[in-house]
Amino acid sequence: MAATTHLPFAYQLGPLEISGFGLGMLLAFVIGQIVATAVLERRGQDGEVMGDVTVGAVIGGLVGAKLYYAILTGDPGAVFSRAGFVFWGGLIGGIIASVLVIRHKGRRFTEISDACAPALAAAYAVGRTGCWAVGDDYGRPWDGFLAVTFPQGAPPSTVANLVQQFGLTGYADLPPDAVLPVHPTQLYETAMGLVMFAILWRLKDHRHAAGWLFGVYCVLQGIERFLVEFLRAKDDRFVGPFTVAQMIAMAFVVAGALWMWRRSASSAPTAPATTRG
Repeated sequence: MAATTHLPFAYQLGPLEISGFGLGMLLAFVIGQIVATAVLERRGQDGEVMGDVTVGAVIGGLVGAKLYYAILTGDPGAVFSRAGFVFWGGLIGGIIASVLVIRHKGRRFTEISDACAPALAAAYAVGRTGCWAVGDDYGRPWDGFLAVTFPQGAPPSTVANLVQQFGLTGYADLPPDAVLPVHPTQLYETAMGLVMFAILWRLKDHRHAAGWLFGVYCVLQGIERFLVEFLRAKDDRFVGPFTVAQMIAMAFVVAGALWMWRRSASSAPTAPATTRG
């Protein structure tokens, strides 16, 4: 079965290049702010703080992603490269920056993080469409019915790139400029992000202590990242077949489960103060 050929989404507007990745990231933060604000207001709380939290998350996310990439590659100069917007670094950096903003605003982290749980899942689903748009973060070679070739990806899914950049030496005997079909893991992640959002949105009116839903998010996100890593084209194996990202994912699952356990009872329910949808 012939694989689908992917072409990147990018337009030149004078000296400015508008890429699908940039649009995806912009929409991810916008959608995240809208969802979190809606949850806070549904609970009768002031959602205006989410504007400042979102700005903090953007800055912290970008810094965290670049620092993580520089540490992963062992190249401090990678901080200043265009590549390297790594998810876990971005999430951790965004959380740290958001905590600082929330404390500065005199709000409770547990309440804000509860509202941010479904927002983070929605933002993740939208943001991964940006990776798809530019042909970044694809998976390992595969010839199944959803397989996609990225002849103009970032980088192209050629034998040379898969061998040299991702360590898939089993394909070294093929022509180096051959473009291989691979798993479109960006689309898998978008789909799983939507599933996470549906679950978290359904649980948004839970009766546990504030912050419990953020623990659910950490568990779901950790599971999602752990599973998709088996299909991604990467060369950062940590223990046997497991990657560095999977180690962090497992840590998030454990931390999220412990956080859920600590917040599993409530004297002040987080259900909405009104019956508005």
